Amino acid sequence: MTITYTARQAELTPDIEKYCERRMASLEKLLGYPLEAHLILSVEKYRSKVEINVKTKGATLNSVSETRDMSGSLGDAFDNIERRAKKEKEKLRERKRRKAKESATAAVSEAPLESERRVFRSRKYYMKPMPVDEAVLLFESSRDEVLVFRKFDTEKWAVLFRRKDGHFGLIEPE
Repeated sequence: MTITYTARQAELTPDIEKYCERRMASLEKLLGYPLEAHLILSVEKYRSKVEINVKTKGATLNSVSETRDMSGSLGDAFDNIERRAKKEKEKLRERKRRKAKESATAAVSEAPLESERRVFRSRKYYMKPMPVDEAVLLFESSRDEVLVFRKFDTEKWAVLFRRKDGHFGLIEPE
């Protein structure tokens, strides 16, 4: 871990250095690999400003905080940087999971052979004509993935299915 300090019109005390090193150590522990950090501390009239730039393996995290006292600014800036680090770590984890899922689905999709495929017949269809609203109510109460029914107004067949986003899809022949 490498920490570089820059103090502009501010005094860099040993307490501030110790606090920054402790917070950076916890950040390094959170991310799991060495970090390079640049802390800029500045004081302008009654405002204390802290800017933290952290270079990590996957990204660069920046945080700026400005309050009346230096310890408050440091706390806010480090809290913000930790929040962003957790978010970056979660993004990286999600990317890895997505790659693993894609490779697993590719392996599964290649696995079934022609001799292993099976067709299951279903007798779940409704001959009685019904409006789409009634079909949706009937479909919501069942655990089926597809509902085949005859439309009330045209007496043509229609298919109601569950979409991945939780809504329903309707297929009507022309």
